[in-house]
Amino acid sequence: MTDRMTSTPTRRGAIKTLGAGAAAASLPLWARYAQAQTSAPVKVGFQVHSTGIGAAYGRWYDRTTQAAVAKINAEGGINGRMLEIVAEDDGTDPKRGAEVLEKFANQHGCDVGFGTLFSHVVIGSAPRAGELKLPYFVVSEGHHVASGMLNRYTLQPGITDVKSQVQAMAPYVAKTLGKKVTMIFPDFAFGHDHRDYFTAAMDAQGGEVLAQIAIPPTETSFTKYFPKIPRDTEVLYHVMVGPAVLTFVKELGEFFGPSRPEIFGFIDSLEAVDIASPGLEFLEGTYFWEGNPRYAQADQTEYDKAYRAAVGVDDNGASVSDPKDISTYAHMFGCWETLHVIKAGMEAAGYAGPGDRAALIEAVEAMTEMPHSFEHPQGAKVFNGKTHQVFGHQYISRVEAGRLNVVHKTSIKDTLYSDEVDYTTQSF
Repeated sequence: MTDRMTSTPTRRGAIKTLGAGAAAASLPLWARYAQAQTSAPVKVGFQVHSTGIGAAYGRWYDRTTQAAVAKINAEGGINGRMLEIVAEDDGTDPKRGAEVLEKFANQHGCDVGFGTLFSHVVIGSAPRAGELKLPYFVVSEGHHVASGMLNRYTLQPGITDVKSQVQAMAPYVAKTLGKKVTMIFPDFAFGHDHRDYFTAAMDAQGGEVLAQIAIPPTETSFTKYFPKIPRDTEVLYHVMVGPAVLTFVKELGEFFGPSRPEIFGFIDSLEAVDIASPGLEFLEGTYFWEGNPRYAQADQTEYDKAYRAAVGVDDNGASVSDPKDISTYAHMFGCWETLHVIKAGMEAAGYAGPGDRAALIEAVEAMTEMPHSFEHPQGAKVFNGKTHQVFGHQYISRVEAGRLNVVHKTSIKDTLYSDEVDYTTQSF
């Protein structure tokens, strides 16, 4: 991959960028903004889950997106043009997702589409993005992009996928917690990725998945599913999504009482939920995957500190204006990082308008290393242009005294797998 360009600017490009930045910095902010407005803004169509089962994520994806846009515009925008977000609610619904993309392309004149989280919405929307020839930057985690299911117009350069995550987690689970696992997951594409890839990853570690319990993502009561958990389960693996996640973890604790197996969860089961909520005491000593640690750690980087301040999140992962408003911190960084990838891609491509969409995609496909930085505060990453998927560090945290403390950080190498597609061979 050394013969391919990285997201790090070349020396010539860096000098050009620094020179422009120095010139812009000599002007007052209002003058820089006015100067940029002589060109039409770059329009990013933000497909946001404002309603439906993804609403909690959508709210924080929106806050993170607005914070990233404020940062990018304060620094001069993209190629001297301001970045403008055009938001449309997709209702966390695949059909509406495709309709939203049509509005971006045909009504709003957006340059790209961005932001989608829930896998079934991505899968329902991506074909339309390809037909519209609208670059579609998703922030989802599903393996659907890297699997080859989608098309050249769909990319996931700001957040890792489930297959890489579970592959990196399985060795720790098998070695530290146990090898006989029961899985509980939502019954749609995202959950199916967990079912398939974690089962395979545990098998590679000499482990065994005893039972796979699929639950409808709109379910509101879960007690009836728990008797299906085999008695010889050593590790309960759970990943749940939607508005009833607090009910899920509470009922899980009530079912097991003081006698429980080891529990390894994906933080999706607890995103936007306060660990200190009554009824969650049983989580003490259990483990979670986190894409980005909710609680500021003892070794917190300057990048995480600056990012928290920008998005308005305190050291406990809550809104600085309301300690009860818990963020979706493990996922929302993907919006921040993806917007910076779009910026870097547009600048590398000399993007001037929709006629340069193919050049933008090619510029992003040419990226490889993404260093840990203010633009990538979650950690360093490596982008695979053939599969349109980024790879990065993963975190395992343990609930200790009511907070999540990181006990293991994977290497990027732990997350890599063989290519399943080469989108660069597909025509535009």
